[in-house]
Amino acid sequence: MKKILLPTDFSDNSLNAIRYAMAFYQNEPCKFYVLNIQKVSSFVSDDLMAMQPSETIFHSLIDSAKTKVKTLIRTLKEDYQNTLHEFEAKVDYDNFIDGINQLIDLEQIDMIVMGTRGASTMSKKLFGSHTVRVIQRCSCPVLAIPNNYTYSKISDIAFPSNYYTAYNSEDLVPLINLVELNNYNVHVIHVKNSEHLTEYQENNRAYLDSCFSKVNHSFVELEEDKLFKVITNYINNNDIGLLTMMSRKHSFLERLFVTHPTESFAFNLKVPLLVIENTGSFYIK
Repeated sequence: MKKILLPTDFSDNSLNAIRYAMAFYQNEPCKFYVLNIQKVSSFVSDDLMAMQPSETIFHSLIDSAKTKVKTLIRTLKEDYQNTLHEFEAKVDYDNFIDGINQLIDLEQIDMIVMGTRGASTMSKKLFGSHTVRVIQRCSCPVLAIPNNYTYSKISDIAFPSNYYTAYNSEDLVPLINLVELNNYNVHVIHVKNSEHLTEYQENNRAYLDSCFSKVNHSFVELEEDKLFKVITNYINNNDIGLLTMMSRKHSFLERLFVTHPTESFAFNLKVPLLVIENTGSFYIK
């Protein structure tokens, strides 16, 4: 049974991501952990303004959040009536990322499903801004759902690669399992910066070829241009329903020499983005 974490602040954006998760996993046995995290900063300011004992404020915040989460779960059960799905309510009073990481370790979470509202609103205090921090700091696959995106059946997914990463087989397991279970067509996209691949790149390309051997897949060479523009154009022209990217916990040197656009993609895409951590070795050009 898959274990899926659904963080929510009860905004329309986060609720839309939860609805997407219900449809995305409709044919798969899952246990969903619906999580609301009360922020420390809100608790402190409320305490100062109300001039009440901190313990009273704490219990008030937690009890209110628990009621909302349980009500949401009851609504999901009534709306979807999926016997393959189980739910558990989780409420925490913590730093957002720390709270998520603790639950990942405690429950062995397989996937986080979250919403993102877009770059134009990133400067505001929004739930969507948490998605990038989760991608950067949580060691669990993240499925980021664009604002107001409605689920539709997926047949084709895109997987960009520059072939400079020696992929770790364990890192690719969530993606491989997903495509094999759903029989997706995989488009491995390479935006070329030279006419020929190096031997190192050829080896990594061959490895991906073997990983996707049980499903329909193709290797696509696109002319060099701004990466976001090239990939989004391909998505729009080829009915791509999901983009998958690998993200790394960069070392200082890698941050100096290599630009990874995964986080910026999360706030600009018009289709869901699946981000998987990559722990394989990385070749710096």
